[in-house]
Amino acid sequence: MRFSNEAPTEPLPYAPSGSDAPDESTHAPLYLSARLMPDGPKIDSGVIWRVYSDAVDTSGRLELLATATGGATQFALDPGTYLVHAAYGHAGTTRRITISKMGHAESVVLNAGGLKLNAVVAKTIPLVSDDLRFDIYEMDFDERGERRVVARDIRPASILRLNVGTYHVVSRYGDVNATVRADIRVEPGKLTEATIYHNAARVTLKLVNETGGEALANTTWSVLTPGGDAVVDGTGAFPSYVLAAGTYTVIARNMDKIYTREFEVDSGRDSEVEVKTTVATN
Repeated sequence: MRFSNEAPTEPLPYAPSGSDAPDESTHAPLYLSARLMPDGPKIDSGVIWRVYSDAVDTSGRLELLATATGGATQFALDPGTYLVHAAYGHAGTTRRITISKMGHAESVVLNAGGLKLNAVVAKTIPLVSDDLRFDIYEMDFDERGERRVVARDIRPASILRLNVGTYHVVSRYGDVNATVRADIRVEPGKLTEATIYHNAARVTLKLVNETGGEALANTTWSVLTPGGDAVVDGTGAFPSYVLAAGTYTVIARNMDKIYTREFEVDSGRDSEVEVKTTVATN
């Protein structure tokens, strides 16, 4: 077997296969490289390599023998069989590799791609906000009827490295009810760019004595759907929430008095909603 294209320029790291270190003359080289797809280029950085024993130890676990980070890498190991895991972002794969006394070279195919997520409001307005996050889930449900989380709190325009497949994406704008779900397919060796469409806007609530007046402090708030279901509660002079587009009722409580009004949220149009003290319910 020839290794001329990936021959080590430095001494190979030694990874013992057991508790007693053998004579180093018995070591054999293991050369590893990774690709996103069979005919794709080698990944030159960002791969985490882990080499495990092929059998569990007395505690029922696989023994971690060696690690490396980068692109192509190399280890010195005793001839034998090992489990090699390659991780690239959230993508990963495990291979069982047998090394002879002459060594072994392996190109590991991750079968992975990239996913880049963004969002817009009102169909065309780019949503650039610290309140926007994405959660990524597997498609299948477990025995409890839940999807396994792949990644949480992903910022817009971040590139995720994922195994090929379809994923359930949850886009969260704010932390109330502006949530959109989509199923997105990741293809091998490609960057999939997806845009999520939100119909929502930010609303700031104010209790005032007159239009344009100063907001009253020590006010508690409840926002309800037209059917009376609670959407969000808060306290303060200027509470601000991102809400899905639609009709809402807001209730303000101040000095043992209750004030209320209906208001509309239009997609992409942030606004202030003033509740006047001249309209009290009791």
